[in-house]
Amino acid sequence: MAGHQRIHPVDVESPPPSAPRAPLNFSQSEEHDVAGPLQGTIPVAQAKPAKKKRSCCKCLCCTTLTIVVLIILIGATAGILYLIFDPKIPKYSVDRLSISAFDVDSSMTVRASFNVTVTARNPNKKIGIYYEEGSYLSVRYTDSSLCNGSFPEFYQGHRSTTVLSIIMTGETQLGSGLLTELQRQQQTGTIPLLFKGDVPVRVKFGRLKLWKVTFGVRCNLVVNSLSASNQISIKSSSCKFKLKH
Repeated sequence: MAGHQRIHPVDVESPPPSAPRAPLNFSQSEEHDVAGPLQGTIPVAQAKPAKKKRSCCKCLCCTTLTIVVLIILIGATAGILYLIFDPKIPKYSVDRLSISAFDVDSSMTVRASFNVTVTARNPNKKIGIYYEEGSYLSVRYTDSSLCNGSFPEFYQGHRSTTVLSIIMTGETQLGSGLLTELQRQQQTGTIPLLFKGDVPVRVKFGRLKLWKVTFGVRCNLVVNSLSASNQISIKSSSCKFKLKH
């Protein structure tokens, strides 16, 4: 069997097992680089503005609710007071006018002294009126104030009428055109005057003396003369009243 070759088995060396892969080792800087973008996608600070917004909305709702409740309470209180006291507007009238002086000098300056009788009526049965210091009254001819005075300080009780005699004095300079018109009206016996006043008062509801307000009085008068030697008669009188503040 020379022709046959003998084959001997040979051990083939298997490749050495590969070494285990070492875990990835990131340096501190690399960790920051990786963590940075991940943290940026879900910022932690976003939760704070939401809480602050909810807190502001809650505060605004509470404030609005408080204001609405106060308005309702004030309205209810005013309604109750109105029903209990039934307030009515005071009434005023100018009843008499006498002139102790009305002189015009060469410079067209008018010096006047009037005695005005005013009747004040309080129609309220549960409301008193304190007339206080600081009132201002005037008698005007066109746009010129002839004389001025003030209301006395006094208390007017329920459903009472008070007659006041008010001395008013002053001086003013009239133009030649006004003096000519006044002389013409003296002859016809129709002189228009305006009695005007601002009167501060305190209103008393029962036993409560409340806030200070100002009554505005405006009376349009027509008199027959502005002479101290003549008897003055009021030909017409129309008074209006308003609450100023």
